[in-house]
Amino acid sequence: MSRIERKDTLSNPTTEAPISELIEQRLSRRDLLKGAAAMGTVGMAGGGLAGCVSMPKDQTIGFSEIKHALIEGHEVAPGYSTQLVIRWGDAMFPDAPAWNPRAQTAAAQVRQYGTDNDFLAFMPLPYGSQNSEHGILCSNHERTVGQLMFPGVTTQTTSQLTREQCEVQMASQGHDLVEIRKTGGSWQVVTDSRYNRRFTPWNADFRVGGPAAGHARMRTSADPQGMTIRGTLNNCAGGKTPWGTVLSGEENLHNYFTGDATKGPEAAAWRRYGINGRGSYIWGRYHDRFNLDKDPNETNRFGWVVEMDPYDPTSTPVKRTAIGRCKHEGATTAVSHDGRVAVYTGDDERMEYVYKFVTSGRFDPANRAANRDLLDSGILYAAKFNADGTMNWLPLVHGQGGLTAANGFNSQADVVIEARRAADVVGATPMDRPEDIEPHPETGNIFVCLTYNERRTSQQVNPANPRDNNRYGHIIEIMPPLVNGKPDHTATTCRWDFFIKCGDPSKPEHRAEYGPGTSANGWLACPDNVAFDPRGRVWIVTDGQDDAVGFSDSIYAAETSGPRRGATKLFFNAPRGSEVCGPEFTPDGRTLFVAIQHPAEERGSTFDNPSTRWPDFRADMPPRPAVLAITKNDGGEIGS
Repeated sequence: MSRIERKDTLSNPTTEAPISELIEQRLSRRDLLKGAAAMGTVGMAGGGLAGCVSMPKDQTIGFSEIKHALIEGHEVAPGYSTQLVIRWGDAMFPDAPAWNPRAQTAAAQVRQYGTDNDFLAFMPLPYGSQNSEHGILCSNHERTVGQLMFPGVTTQTTSQLTREQCEVQMASQGHDLVEIRKTGGSWQVVTDSRYNRRFTPWNADFRVGGPAAGHARMRTSADPQGMTIRGTLNNCAGGKTPWGTVLSGEENLHNYFTGDATKGPEAAAWRRYGINGRGSYIWGRYHDRFNLDKDPNETNRFGWVVEMDPYDPTSTPVKRTAIGRCKHEGATTAVSHDGRVAVYTGDDERMEYVYKFVTSGRFDPANRAANRDLLDSGILYAAKFNADGTMNWLPLVHGQGGLTAANGFNSQADVVIEARRAADVVGATPMDRPEDIEPHPETGNIFVCLTYNERRTSQQVNPANPRDNNRYGHIIEIMPPLVNGKPDHTATTCRWDFFIKCGDPSKPEHRAEYGPGTSANGWLACPDNVAFDPRGRVWIVTDGQDDAVGFSDSIYAAETSGPRRGATKLFFNAPRGSEVCGPEFTPDGRTLFVAIQHPAEERGSTFDNPSTRWPDFRADMPPRPAVLAITKNDGGEIGS
């Protein structure tokens, strides 16, 4: 999500009744559990709300904390260094032309690294290894900022972009695969690698899998069979599968379509997804597929989770429709006790939902090919959080829970195409912008980032979102039950608790909560994505701290067990106007990759006069989104 997309209008008409007394009961109970946890009398996971997997590794965080700041460059904790790995416009192939920011073309951009990098995945080479110095870097490219992308453009004139400029935008979004290798202590891009690929709205076809494949609502003039989609766009966060593929979540589809959104059979569905024909992009002026009046079903072909195989350069990526259509922030996986696989994803908009998909088939670690289409069959669920510390996964299955023809759902294809409305019908809990949702690699507990929701009123608070005007966000921990000591990710009833509530703990009006020992520089706002290092510590990146509290977006670390559980500590400050995305560790925990998205995106900042020229700091270069590699100067694990 970005500063542009934040200006959305709520498209979820559902609310929940006031439940102040239940919330008070819930919070009072939580305080008792926190006290017990501090004395070591209950399990680690959420104050002992469920059986937990032990955490034998030392989680102590060893770096010296830095201070909150608003800076043009970036800053990392003492004893650490950063290296620029790749940035917007850098060559991905031997024939890529030198980047010319004042004369960009779509043909050049499809041979160069995309812009606004978000989710990152490091896939070791060779497949199946734990190699931490050679692999494929997989990057989502979420969006474009016209006034930072082209000379002479301002926020007032982005609606006047030329056809060529719009096609450059198309060619710079999507997903990239690029081989990287650590040589002589620094990471290098291998431009002649057979693994390097670019998937954009401009140059790549995607197969449709799952219940929506071939459905009438997926058919267009260019694809009368509804089985092949040209491109992917607004790729935000994502995840990795146990069989070595990458998942990419398509997010803010509503921004890409022009035309009259008030007429036609899809008008109600458009309204529920916030598609009003007045999005941030004018691609429909030049390409009919993005014009609601010309090809109305094209909207149904975005908002999916896309699966790509980085190890097979000949493979065709697939849009996995069984996982449901929404504004996906992430798609992370966990293998359950019985071998079935759960995919967790959030719908990143205010008052939207948390989802889980559970496969029908089981993961076969000995046969990679057998897992190829696991994500096409299973059960999709939406989350409902209860005041007693339990939560339910509500099935979104045609014919159940009101998902019938009488309510406009004629098949499972209709359910997944309109997953938001299906979740409305079954009574899921509207959340404060669900973003990244990550399973802890050892406990199996699910960390849910809720970035903020300043539009929630006191009449709309609920157990999992207890603050009105929530400008700071919070993180929830879901605890699946254990079966024979292993997390049951297929369970439809789990327990939950707050991990942290963000904001300044010195200000009572923020109603913030952290673990003991959080310093005046350790608190945070607007949690966006998380990653876990090999010791089980959580690393949190933010999006919106500059708007919410006046300092740069950052990286924080926290222990997930022990006496300092939930005490966040500031590790890295990003350049002003940017957000920090995609934290990703190498298997040995000695490199942390992070994506710096849309540096200089601030009011009045433009290509010609930006608030920072990070990372080049050259008068002839605009700000450029880029990937950094963070390492410890002594070669040790990050955070040791």
